Amino acid sequence: MSRGPAIHFVVPEGIDDLERVSGGNIYDRHVRDGLRRRGWDVRMSEAADAADVATAVAAVDRGGIVLVDGLVASWAPEPIEAASSTTRVIVVAHMVAAAFPGATPEMVAGEARSLRHAERVITTSGWAAAELVRRGLVDAARIAVVPPGSRDSLAAVDPAEDGDLLCVGVVAPHKGQDLLLDALGRLRDQDWTCTVAGSHVAAPGFAARVVSAAGRFGGRVRMTGVLDEAAVDVAYRRAGVLVAPSRAESFGIAIADARRCGLPVIATAVDGIPDSVAGGGAILVPRDDPAALADALRGWMTDPHLRERLRAEAARARTRAPRWDDTVARFAEILVTG
Repeated sequence: MSRGPAIHFVVPEGIDDLERVSGGNIYDRHVRDGLRRRGWDVRMSEAADAADVATAVAAVDRGGIVLVDGLVASWAPEPIEAASSTTRVIVVAHMVAAAFPGATPEMVAGEARSLRHAERVITTSGWAAAELVRRGLVDAARIAVVPPGSRDSLAAVDPAEDGDLLCVGVVAPHKGQDLLLDALGRLRDQDWTCTVAGSHVAAPGFAARVVSAAGRFGGRVRMTGVLDEAAVDVAYRRAGVLVAPSRAESFGIAIADARRCGLPVIATAVDGIPDSVAGGGAILVPRDDPAALADALRGWMTDPHLRERLRAEAARARTRAPRWDDTVARFAEILVTG
């Protein structure tokens, strides 16, 4: 039996396509599946353009609930504005386009217009919420922070080698895999291997350059593409440390998964990442600074006391890591109470 009215969820096309996997898609899928398990009637509409959004929201009955992925909202402000006059529009803002490197003026303007007409805005981090308020895009009273969870299947880490480095995320400029390879080029004297897992579809030109650069390490860098859940679970369990060299990151689902299995993190101190590693078990370095990243990695590889401390902190953080059930429960609460 449904827990309430139908939820019409408008998301980017390809939400279930593993080759297009992204943090936003993972988040949306967990919300969809979790709400359905709780008895909600969740009706998905995948959109490739503003016309698809207009068709999706026009089919919603007066007074209905429309969840809209923030990426979709940023390039379809007119349908969102129209829908807001007859339905409850809730935008799920995975990122702040106005703060995202490479966002087009059209996306920034579309984001601002769509957010003005949302009844509620759900962000994935406190940083994103504060950024929306700071930029005058949403008043604080309309924002709810609902961080991503982590999968229960992730077991405690059992690292094979301290020098097994793991980087998980779509291979794209904002994830900074080029910075990681630059840093590793400064550490050829150290004993390490690095697995870079993630889709190459979103930014194929950038991904091709990263693959080419990785090839110069003679097999020490593995570019795996997308890993299924079982394979990525193994990668987390065997890794010594997760490296997240992002140039922009609202929260970081890979970081959430690392926290869930007690894996230390070396990451950039950008956007929502400091909040996501609160409680210790992480080294943070400046954005766009491969020399600082190399120094942090060298410290991890050469200082056993540092590794011991970070692992102990990460193990304690594991017990506090949120689960996807927590995320879905908060969503359900917002849908019921407004």
